[in-house]
Amino acid sequence: MQEHYEPEVVETEAQSWWEAHDCFRAQEEDDREPFYCLSMFPYPSGRLHMGHVRNYTIGDVIARHQRMQGRNVLQPMGWDAFGLPAENAALKHGVPPAQWTYENIDYMRGQLKRLGFAYDWSREIATCRPEYYRWEQWLFTRLFEKGLVYKKTAVVNWDPVDQTVLANEQVIDGLGWRSGAPVERREIPQWFLRITDYAEELLNGLDTLTGWPEQVRTMQRNWIGRSEGVEVVFQVEGHDTPLTVYTTRPDTLMGVSYLAVAPEHPLAALAAEDNQALAGFIEECGHTKVSEADMATMKKRGVATGLKAIHPITGEKVPVWAANFVLMEYGTGAVMAVPAHDQRDWEFARACGLPIRQVIRPADGAEAIDLDKEAFTEKGILLASGRFDGMDFDRAFNAIADQLEAEGRGRRRVNYRLRDWGVSRQRYWGCPIPIINCPDCGPVPVPEDQLPVVLPENVAFDGVGSPIKKMPEFYRTSCPRCGGEAERETDTFDTFFESSWYYARYACPDNDGAMMDQRARHWLPVNQYVGGIEHAVLHLLYARFFHKLMRDEGLVPGDEPFANLLTQGMVLKDGAKMSKSKGNTVDPQELIQRYGADTVRLFMMFAAPPEMSLEWSDSGVEGASRFLKRLWKQVHDHVSAGPAPALDTSSLTEPQADLRRKLHQTIAKVSDDMGRRYTFNTAIAACMELLNDLSRFEDATPQGRALMQEALEAIVLMLSPMVPHITHRLWAELGHPDALVDRPWPQVDPAALESDTQELVIQVNGKLRGHLRVPTGAERTTIETLTLADDNVKRHIDGKTVAKIIVVPGKLVNVVAR
Repeated sequence: MQEHYEPEVVETEAQSWWEAHDCFRAQEEDDREPFYCLSMFPYPSGRLHMGHVRNYTIGDVIARHQRMQGRNVLQPMGWDAFGLPAENAALKHGVPPAQWTYENIDYMRGQLKRLGFAYDWSREIATCRPEYYRWEQWLFTRLFEKGLVYKKTAVVNWDPVDQTVLANEQVIDGLGWRSGAPVERREIPQWFLRITDYAEELLNGLDTLTGWPEQVRTMQRNWIGRSEGVEVVFQVEGHDTPLTVYTTRPDTLMGVSYLAVAPEHPLAALAAEDNQALAGFIEECGHTKVSEADMATMKKRGVATGLKAIHPITGEKVPVWAANFVLMEYGTGAVMAVPAHDQRDWEFARACGLPIRQVIRPADGAEAIDLDKEAFTEKGILLASGRFDGMDFDRAFNAIADQLEAEGRGRRRVNYRLRDWGVSRQRYWGCPIPIINCPDCGPVPVPEDQLPVVLPENVAFDGVGSPIKKMPEFYRTSCPRCGGEAERETDTFDTFFESSWYYARYACPDNDGAMMDQRARHWLPVNQYVGGIEHAVLHLLYARFFHKLMRDEGLVPGDEPFANLLTQGMVLKDGAKMSKSKGNTVDPQELIQRYGADTVRLFMMFAAPPEMSLEWSDSGVEGASRFLKRLWKQVHDHVSAGPAPALDTSSLTEPQADLRRKLHQTIAKVSDDMGRRYTFNTAIAACMELLNDLSRFEDATPQGRALMQEALEAIVLMLSPMVPHITHRLWAELGHPDALVDRPWPQVDPAALESDTQELVIQVNGKLRGHLRVPTGAERTTIETLTLADDNVKRHIDGKTVAKIIVVPGKLVNVVAR
């Protein structure tokens, strides 16, 4: 064995061995218990960053540990390859998005292999490949036939120069982020999936996901946003069409002082025909992004429409305003405003000089209300509400709902914050939506035998609109029903579409005749999913929804895709998230070349628990490197003395028994840290502590060398999920002809944990003053006598009176002296 550790040589050798022996190919025929470990796949941006390295190392550690537990592990990898970043890069580099994407995939695949991740590369997928996306096109056509797909006009941010829809984040001060043109709020036809049909199931299913972080489940509950309320109908004076609003606080109905509608509401547009101020306001709002997240902080503004709504109970005439805080795409595009009991309504009323009427008082009557300062938003007792006075929230809710329903002016309703999923994107680099638009038949799904609808990849991309919208050879076709001239849909899918089902396709990526086969039932659900908390809502919610859609088609088993979820923290440097814009990134490639992949992996797992943020530390990386060199040296020094004999556990000296006890205590702790708690940092710390003990153990007797052999083998095995390359080599150097990758996890010897004596911590007045070894099960009086006889204890109680002695069995003795 060479004396010095050379990471590049060791890692190249290990990776070549794994590849030559196809170690990580998962086989369904294997009779071991299956375990599917999956990390969220990356976007092929060109280079791995430290967030990638941490995410994939966590997943790899779990996968390798489960393999050592005797399970048949599937750990695949692929590429979330469609999306706007490729279009931006194509503009910047002057190449088609497809070329840029495939080149990046090749480079990043090499980076992942250099880190030694135990992936089954035979299952690799790229979502931009027709053999992948043809099946989501197929499923979409099935959903269309079932009525779960529909098309309607929706308001979007439209860049008139780039001829594309922009996300809210791409609108800066009302201008397109790239073109700088004033953004327009346009209504255009969009395709939607009826995720709201599954809202109740998605909500209830969260209760079954006990292996998910509670934080993620809470975020999804809030996003789905189930509420019980009342739909209230306000007739509009002089108009046949009423205004319908939804409220969870019907108890405040008597405090309504105005109604607010979205600027693009049909009633606002109608009123604007004779109202220049209103028309100008609507035009201005058409160039302003308004997302739900913006509403809490933006300045509340509006213009009176001149319309009057009729209160459904009092008959009072209530003014209707157009307001910038009401969104047409949420609910009915109209809200009832109760300024005294809603802070947003209060702010608007104060700004516009509208009445603020208190109709709720505190339930205990003790709290003073100052409506000049803020709204009173708590539930309480009704006042100034006619026959409903004196009722609490529950009684008032039912009484008001009963009256509205009896008079045909409202109804009870369960509502959801969740909205149907808009899947249309007016961009090029995405999966074509498989619909043919016929002037006579309307939207017609592409027949199965004509799938996939292939996206042309060799295109000239100038960033203005989508190339396929300018390609008659792509969009001109004939209607599958009537045979007449028709046009293909040129919108593409939201890229969440691809990432919502990729986990299932890994089970059978080579099936060119079906979306799924029996192999999906063998592997699903995913046993352990690993990914960032930033995907807690949309990706995970859409994946859960997609799983239910595929289940209802008979494609996958069960109701949920991911049994357990681990959300890793961010990688920080100087307290901030690593990013190119901050100039605080660290290149993984440079670190690997300098220290080796195992050092990078070890630091990532040792610096913080997986779910916590990791603060980057150059000294921490160097410390990880030094530890691996120490481990190498310890094994080198041991094997240089020749083969060790077999260990005779029946004739150990006391120091040998103590070390073996520490060894098996460490195995027990690391097994729990790795298998149950996923605290890989404490598992590594325990191994480091054990290695320190070994370095101090000077016993060249046959028994001593045999014990050293057992301890080094255990450390190598326990560290192998974190640092698989060096341990692969050290296992061979320790004299094993079989590869470490096929070895089971070390087992605790219960007999090694037994002892005739035990060590107790000695404290005097709560401060550590030494250690005491006593017979196991010693009487309290014996422990007290031995403690007071200790020289260090005598020195610290000299001249004092012992008030009491506290004995914590098996742990410590504390002498209280005054």
